[in-house]
Formats: sequence, C-alpha cells, structure tokens
Amino acid sequence: MDRNEHVRVAVIGSGFGGLGAAVRLRREGVTDFVVLERAGSVGGAWRDNSYPGCACDIPSHLYSFSFAPNPDWPRAFSGQRHIRAYLEKVADTFGLRSHLRLNHEVLMARWDRAALHWEIETSRGTCTAEVVVSATGPLSDPRVPDVPGLDTFPGKVFHSARWDHEYDLRGKRVAVVGTGASAIQIVPAIQPETGRLTLFQRTPPWVLPRRDRAISRAERRLHRAVPITGSVRRQLLWAVRELQVNFFTRRHGGLGLVESLAKAHLARAVKDPGLRARLTPSYRVGCKRVLLSDTYYPALARPDVDVVASGLAQVRGSTLVAADGTETEADAIVFATGFRVTDMPIAERVVGADGRTLAEAWRRDGMESLRGATAAGFPNWMTIIGPNTGLGNSSMILVIESQLNYLADYLRKLDDLGGRGSDGGADRAGRVALSARPSAVRAWNHRVQERMKRTVWSTGGCTSWYLDGKGRNTTIWPGTTAEFRRATREVDLAEYDVIRPFRDGPDDATTSVNEREVVR
Repeated sequence: MDRNEHVRVAVIGSGFGGLGAAVRLRREGVTDFVVLERAGSVGGAWRDNSYPGCACDIPSHLYSFSFAPNPDWPRAFSGQRHIRAYLEKVADTFGLRSHLRLNHEVLMARWDRAALHWEIETSRGTCTAEVVVSATGPLSDPRVPDVPGLDTFPGKVFHSARWDHEYDLRGKRVAVVGTGASAIQIVPAIQPETGRLTLFQRTPPWVLPRRDRAISRAERRLHRAVPITGSVRRQLLWAVRELQVNFFTRRHGGLGLVESLAKAHLARAVKDPGLRARLTPSYRVGCKRVLLSDTYYPALARPDVDVVASGLAQVRGSTLVAADGTETEADAIVFATGFRVTDMPIAERVVGADGRTLAEAWRRDGMESLRGATAAGFPNWMTIIGPNTGLGNSSMILVIESQLNYLADYLRKLDDLGGRGSDGGADRAGRVALSARPSAVRAWNHRVQERMKRTVWSTGGCTSWYLDGKGRNTTIWPGTTAEFRRATREVDLAEYDVIRPFRDGPDDATTSVNEREVVR
C-alpha cells in the first residue's frame, strides 16, 4: 500500500462479506477501493477453519452468491475446501485481485472530523477512506475459555479455527472441549485415529440427520446447460427455510415434531440409555443452533470415546478436571468453543467522532446498530453481518446480499448529497458523511428486541452464544430473510444526520468543526 493512499471505500476482510462488497462496488461503478485482508489469501472463516471434517450445514446452492452461481458443487453440503475454492474463483472472475491488499491487518481506524474521512493504520502502511465497510465477520476471532491451570498442560493445545495440521493425533488421548457446530464435525473425523477421545459437554445440542449426498454428474450438466435450473433449486431451498423460520419466531407448536425427529435420530445411533440421557437436550429445539450430522452420535457410541457431561473446569498438568469432578488424562486439547461474536475485536480498533471506540460504545449501550449496518457516532462506517443479522436456520449469504443493497444505496445517497461528479470524484468541500441518529438506532433495536421476546431464542430455556453478557440476543435476526431484505432495500435519510465541512470558519475552512445538517 502506498503511504497515505486515499480511496473512496476501504473494505476490511475478504470472506463472503468482503468479496461480496467488492463485487457490488464494481457493479455500482466504484473502482476506487481497496480490500484490506490480514491474512495472505482470501476466504475468511473458510480459510481459517480447516479442521478435519469442516463443512457447511447450509445446502451448497443456497450458500453461494446469487450473482455467482456455481453449477459444479460436488455435494449437497459442501466441504471447506470447495467453499474456499469458490471464493478464490469469485475474486478472479470479478477482477478483484488488483484491489486486494493481503497481509494488511487493520490496527486502528480513526474518524477525522475535519477532513470527513477515516484514517486507517495497517500492518503494512496507512491510508484514508471516505467510507469503511467492515466485513470481518463474527466468526473470525476464536474464543478460548480461561481455564485455570491451562498453562501447566504439557501437551498440545489449539482451537478448532487454528488447527495444527503438523500435530499427529494417531494413538493420542485427545480431549475435545465444546459441542457446537465445529465439534460435531471434528469428533467423528478424528475419532478413528485417536487412542482415546474425551468430549467435554456442558450442554448437549439438538442434532438432526444431515442427508448429505453427492450431486450427480447429470445434475451438474443440467445446471451448466440450463442455468435457470440452478436458480430454481436455490429458490426452493430458500422457500423451505423461510417457512421454517416461523417455528422459531412465532408458531412454536411445530417444534415438537422436530424434537421427535431429533430424539429418534439419537435413539437409532445410541443404544446405551445412560449415554442417550446425557446427549438429550432439556431445552426447546432451536434455542441453540440446530446441528446436522449422521456421524456424530455413532462416534460418541464407540467404546474408545467418553462423554463427560460437564464443562472443563481446571487443568492440573496432564489431568483435566471437569466441573463435576471427573478427571481425564490427555495428550492434546482441542477447543471447539466458538468465536468472539458479541464482542467483535475489530470494534476495539475503531475510534469514532467523539473519540470513543466502537467497543466502548457497545459496552455502554450494548452491541447495536441501525438495520444491522451503521452505528451512532461512527459516520460512513458500515458493518456487514453486524448486530442482529445472524440466522438460525438459513444462509447468511442472503443477509449479506441484502446489506450490499443497503451499501449501494448508501453510496448513492452520499453522491446525491455531495454533488459527486459523473467520474465519481468529489473535492473536500463537496464531501459529506452520514451518521446514524442515536434515536433511529434506539428505535430500530427496540423493534428488534420486542420481536425477539416471542422467539424460541428467548423462550426456549437455554443459554447460547447468541446472547451477550447481559443476556440480550444481539446476534440473531428475529424474522425472515425476505423481511430483512425489505428493511435494507434503501437508506432512509430521516434516520441519519448529514455532516458537511464547516465552510465559514475564521481560520481554515477545511479543518474547522463540522456542522450537522438535519434531514427530515
């Protein structure tokens, strides 16, 4: 990166959100942008999570961009390798390589009130940008619990998202901590190699059959020859999940049938009544993320696998002690304990108009934004997959594409307000910024949280990673993806203050205090 390079838009991250934003920018005619990526390649979570068995639990044709269909998905549910290859292809197909700045970790971003732009410090230089799109995603920074005595463990320790492929698990006593989406894929994948496997389970998940299968050559040929067939397949997958959302958000009566199916799935694979009891959830299905696997339960039923129905509480050398006092000897510990979702680390590196970091603002008020995108006090800053944009049963790509619509209209509004020329240029005097009004942010989040009260995520009787430290669900969108798309179709200027340079200052018109033009 050239020192002090200025761009119109800086995108942080190169997963689905970052690459999607880059494609949309080019389609909107914006070519003055960079994609800042801390790693040496694109892929986001699908680059970082390379653990054994890693795959998606959303059907392939729905877990891909609508503007970049892939007729050659090999399986109904794609593995990590194929999803990462898909993202690399997107970067090539849409000419994004020249915009990528790999190995550029964002260390700090500060809003310059006078210049109306962001100053961005990276590990490889600095730049300024009129607009920043944060697409770091909620599944980018691992969460490792603070277990007393962990530093005394003499063996190997790593998180599922930082898998050590050099470490040989064959014959080892391996402890897996956690029972979420990663764990149920890791356990059956490594169980045949390990000498003994111990699973530390605080809360059992609801697990349904995966129903994965290879996509036949005939199907792939059809999708290539007649592209609309792939679109129809995608629409059918989407429609089924839109109907399912009602079970989680309003009509909980249908959950009983789903629970019966899950219990039957467990009973077929686990004959031991004691183990089956330990693996049976006591909360409503959907309260935590519903998992899909045909191999998890059979792996846990193996004689060389132990399920400790308690969390890891202490480590004493090579002895692992559970909260219920159970002791286990281990050679390696794999933490499948998820990510920093409700306290995204990028927020600690963003300083807004009033000198506070985004993390400080969220600690005071709770993690919240306007329509999952913008935050009060942080002009021209937009988050892809922000607060309350997550989904409990459908594809996040649908949410991302909705947010890209919002981003596109946001830039159009800036153009209209700032008098940007047809070539996309604007001098400093004509530059403007949009800042989400605190009242609009509060109103939006009040609506979201009111709707949340009747959902299974609030009434299902569990504690999940969807909740922040205060017990508030700041992760999930309490509605359908169609509703979210409608809510983010365009930017309502009544929800924003327009910030312009103060032009009549006594000293320097371009560096004096900004005025706010209230748009009603």
